[in-house]
Amino acid sequence: MRPPVVTLVARSGTGKTTLLEKLIAEMKRRGYRVGAVKHDAHHFEIDHEGKDSWRLSRAGADVMLLSSPAKLAMVRQNAVGQEATLEELVARYCQDMDIVLTEGYKRRPVPKIEVHRRELGRALLCRGEARDPHLIAVAADGPLSVDVPVFDLDQPGALCDMLVERFLK
Repeated sequence: MRPPVVTLVARSGTGKTTLLEKLIAEMKRRGYRVGAVKHDAHHFEIDHEGKDSWRLSRAGADVMLLSSPAKLAMVRQNAVGQEATLEELVARYCQDMDIVLTEGYKRRPVPKIEVHRRELGRALLCRGEARDPHLIAVAADGPLSVDVPVFDLDQPGALCDMLVERFLK
């Protein structure tokens, strides 16, 4: 897929979003254009009740755009059962990015970095009952014995080095 897409996966409460924030900041510091896609398997709201954008969406707008000199936001209603695929989202909105980092697409056949914390006492998702061949690395709070590189969860620079070497050179 172009641009390259890498997704962070883990069980809830492991620190995916925190690591994703650090990776995005490090990639930006290095001069890369980074797209981010967060998958939510549940119903979410980004509008706030009473705001104009919320009112327009609630009135039935299929697409509601909020534009300013600094940002553009879009709320697009999906037909029931018609969620866009990750590939469609990247093709439509991220073609001018160098890399797209996502969170939560654990079932998609894209390169994955699993976040792991020993203190939670849980098995790896991608090396547990099912062996995910798309796992390229683990970011952990301690050593692990796995068949992919393990990076220190608190040292995103090394993980960023691997992403640059593997996907951006």
